[in-house]
Amino acid sequence: MTSEQYNICVRQFADRVFRFVIKNIRNEADARDIVQQSFEKLWVKHETVEFEKAKSYLFTTAYHTLIDWTRKNSRMDVVEQTPEVVMGSNHYNRFELKDSLNSALQQLSNIQKEVILLRDYEGYSYKEIAGITGISESQVKVYIFRARKNMHKILTQMEKTG
Repeated sequence: MTSEQYNICVRQFADRVFRFVIKNIRNEADARDIVQQSFEKLWVKHETVEFEKAKSYLFTTAYHTLIDWTRKNSRMDVVEQTPEVVMGSNHYNRFELKDSLNSALQQLSNIQKEVILLRDYEGYSYKEIAGITGISESQVKVYIFRARKNMHKILTQMEKTG
């Protein structure tokens, strides 16, 4: 990959990688650091990474960097607090729905959250998600199914208590 192609990657994928990371950790400064580290790793390997595979390489790198960050912070006993969501009625406005979905997403296990984000937010295929996460395509489908089922259960419970 040339430096021009690298710059194209930065313009095309920086926001998407950031959205993926921020949905997982909900801390803007740390998300920016992870994105920066991912692009730095791409630059270090730019001569060996094909331009056509740069997007996949970036998301795979961001995913692994995110896992490392999560492990490091879990050892430091950082507790993430899920924001309270007040829903009140069956008719949600856009912001209430977005908050509810984000809250439900944060209650999923890390792997379920990651595969849902890659599939439903970023539009990756099951095969691409398997390549990024290093798990089998059939296991990706299982995680996505269970994550959607869990989100439905969480949202239903939130609606009943709201």
